[in-house]
Amino acid sequence: MVCKSLLGFGKQLLRIKVVDCNAEESRLSRCLNTFDLIALGVGSTLGAGVYVLAGAVARENAGPAIVLCFLIAALASVLAGLCYAEFGARVPKTGSAYLYSYVTVGELWAFITGWNLILAYVIGTSSVARAWSATFDELIGKHIEQFFRVHMSMKAPGILADYPDIFAVFIILVLTGLLAFGVKESAMVNKVFTCINVLVLLFVVVSGLVKGTIKNWQLTEEEMINGTNISTFNLTEEKSQVWKYGAGGFMPFGFSGVLSGAATCFYAFVGFDCIATTGEEVKNPQRAIPIGIVASLLICFVAYFGVSAALTLMMPYYMLDKNSPLPVAFKYVGWEGATYAVAVGSLCALSTSLLGAMFPMPRVIWAMAEDGLLFRFLAKVSQRTKTPLIATLTSGATAAIMAFLFDLKDLVDLMSIGTLLAYTLVAACVLVLRYQPDQPSLAYQMANTTDESELNESVSNSDSQLGFLPEEDEKCTLKTLLFPKNRNPSRLSGFAVNICASVLGVLIFTFCLITVLGGAATWSIVCLVLLAFSIAGITAIIWRQPENKTKLSFKVPLLPFLPVFSMFVNVYLMVQLGKGTWIRFAIWMVLGFCIYFGYGIRHSTEAVLAQSGTEVTRNGYKQTQVFNGDTMAPEKEAFLDDEESDARNPWNAEEGDP
Repeated sequence: MVCKSLLGFGKQLLRIKVVDCNAEESRLSRCLNTFDLIALGVGSTLGAGVYVLAGAVARENAGPAIVLCFLIAALASVLAGLCYAEFGARVPKTGSAYLYSYVTVGELWAFITGWNLILAYVIGTSSVARAWSATFDELIGKHIEQFFRVHMSMKAPGILADYPDIFAVFIILVLTGLLAFGVKESAMVNKVFTCINVLVLLFVVVSGLVKGTIKNWQLTEEEMINGTNISTFNLTEEKSQVWKYGAGGFMPFGFSGVLSGAATCFYAFVGFDCIATTGEEVKNPQRAIPIGIVASLLICFVAYFGVSAALTLMMPYYMLDKNSPLPVAFKYVGWEGATYAVAVGSLCALSTSLLGAMFPMPRVIWAMAEDGLLFRFLAKVSQRTKTPLIATLTSGATAAIMAFLFDLKDLVDLMSIGTLLAYTLVAACVLVLRYQPDQPSLAYQMANTTDESELNESVSNSDSQLGFLPEEDEKCTLKTLLFPKNRNPSRLSGFAVNICASVLGVLIFTFCLITVLGGAATWSIVCLVLLAFSIAGITAIIWRQPENKTKLSFKVPLLPFLPVFSMFVNVYLMVQLGKGTWIRFAIWMVLGFCIYFGYGIRHSTEAVLAQSGTEVTRNGYKQTQVFNGDTMAPEKEAFLDDEESDARNPWNAEEGDP
């Protein structure tokens, strides 16, 4: 009895959502095009970091080889981007990684993903708003900071900020109003600021090519020591008796420095995932979302690469200012007037980055509330503007309160956990779904076509794939796994991939944990070798399984290797975060589990439908059917002929389904 109860509870945690992508109707306004998505991705990703990060990484980690850091980081980010692009083509609905997890690995993992995305977006919004306020205040002589330090100082070090940032609150409230007013208007503002930012960066790149010299990539250690002794530009730190700027040349800190810099530069590409939350607000999402993600990452890479190259060509890397590298570099080459253009560009970059953090937050909250995992009043949509009004106002108010009271420097790493966890789960979901049998309602096949002839062909293919059902004598043996007889996925091969992907996730986490904590000890090396062979073996088993032949407008290439490598990169970056960050993450998760087990698990749409035992098509979400007390699995429903299906499901006839 106890085992049966535990089994039922486990099934509740892992119940999945079946999405009917054939439903065109949406409660949100479909008004965005591909260019809007590219501008949103570029604006969110190409934030103020481009004006600061290049100087810090070049000076302390990589030197002129920072261009390689951005190249490696871009390649690692593209892995996650390709996985998001496939899901954008497969499940073009609002929810991003939350929804992708829900349709693949189940409700609990979906809630964990969505809950952490909310945290990442809230902290991102608050921290960027404070950065915007600080940047603007610095341009006008820090009068705002001085006023509030004198009249509204908060003496609670380690808990609250030194002073409340009312200007940051004002910025958040203005953008919250803009987002509530309409998505088209928000997209227009974002495009204007993004274009200004890109033009400023283009000016920086051209300036570097004009005023720079290749000699700054060929410096010797002796030249650098002499240059440091006479330089008036290396003023960000007191001079040290120990030389710490490498051996000179293009790669002064070696390849290890390049890898270290690439890990830091990886976070510069975070933000493109906001495109995936626009599934119900973009025209032709199956095409626009993949193009938007890939194009925005490409544009951001070109910008980062060009700015870092220009910066290190204009000024020796060891003289770069860690906090304001571009103004100091322009001063070094005698173009002090260009600092005003840099100031305008940085404010525009902060504006688009702030809008990019605020845009997806209410949409994830709305999607979770629509599914019943969060309180349903958050799912209210404005009839006039077609925006998630309550979710937008709630998320904006929360971010404003945090920006008002907290400094957030200690919480910024929590953004990384939420984002990297989402990247990891999306890669794992792609790995799992590509090896599963076709879904009955063509939920995923519908997402690949708008042409009727292609749709009919897809239906025909699904009906003709009875051969992928497992044979009566099909058993799970090593020979069956390595040399499957079927050319199409079967239940056995799909189940094997599910198990292998789960084990693979555990092995990758263990491998990365030992890599970070084990050092060069003998036991650590032995464990890493064994784990590496195990990971390679399980990846090979997945590779041998037949792939699903469903047509999609975009698919991740080189399966299963790209998703596996993406999982490895993301998990490795996660385990490098500090102990304090993981403690804060645990506290946030405890709060989330209280909401889920106290409310979500009983009020979710899937739970309600499981209790009622009927199929309901609501807002484009098509659920599993229950007849005569027996649950009809999706695979079973797919192979009922039309007459038998109509006889067992009179509901369809009443609704007019074919």
